[in-house]
Amino acid sequence: MRILLIEDSTSLCEVLTTVLMREKYEVQCAYDGEEGLEYALTGIYDLILLDVMMPKKDGYEVLRELRARHDMTPVIMLTALAQENNKVQGLDMGADDYLSKPFSTPELLARIRAVLRRRGEINADNTIVYQDLTLNLSNYELSCNGASVRLSQKECDIMRYFLERPRYVAEKEALINKVWGLDNLFESNSLEVFISFLRKKLAFIGSTVAIHAIRGVGYQLGSKQA
Repeated sequence: MRILLIEDSTSLCEVLTTVLMREKYEVQCAYDGEEGLEYALTGIYDLILLDVMMPKKDGYEVLRELRARHDMTPVIMLTALAQENNKVQGLDMGADDYLSKPFSTPELLARIRAVLRRRGEINADNTIVYQDLTLNLSNYELSCNGASVRLSQKECDIMRYFLERPRYVAEKEALINKVWGLDNLFESNSLEVFISFLRKKLAFIGSTVAIHAIRGVGYQLGSKQA
């Protein structure tokens, strides 16, 4: 799981990075709103921890722009602004949770786990269910109404990306960055090969779910009738 920490306090970033890495999260830090937004828009992160009071762009501006671009990456706002109206503002703008400073490490970790569970709808048996599909994240098995097929690790990563964002139009570059990482030489025409494999496997198990190409942008889950 990749977490983006947008926080202008370098000392707090260092402490939180140590805590999160101990819990096996990958962590990237950004120290102002502009840098944080640039990182966030790559689409490779599973969760964003977002400070409110920052230079260049405050947390509300960053969140507003993310949601305006239909980026639904979960966001937990971290701030010393603990008044109710501040919390309401953040939540109404699209934050998934709001944690007031100072906070305890156990509470932060618990809130991260809760938000990630809600976002991906990952069940206790480590599966994601969407319409007639079930993706088992432990053995890379994709199943539908009793029929199943085994996916490669990368196919599973791509399918998970779609299932966690079922109404989201996934841009090709964001999808490549998420699955293969920022430092990669992977090309979009190679991604099309993986999408073709997944389409064939969806058809093989008889799913009504399909992966549609959005011309000039990327891909989106839909139904066969769409």
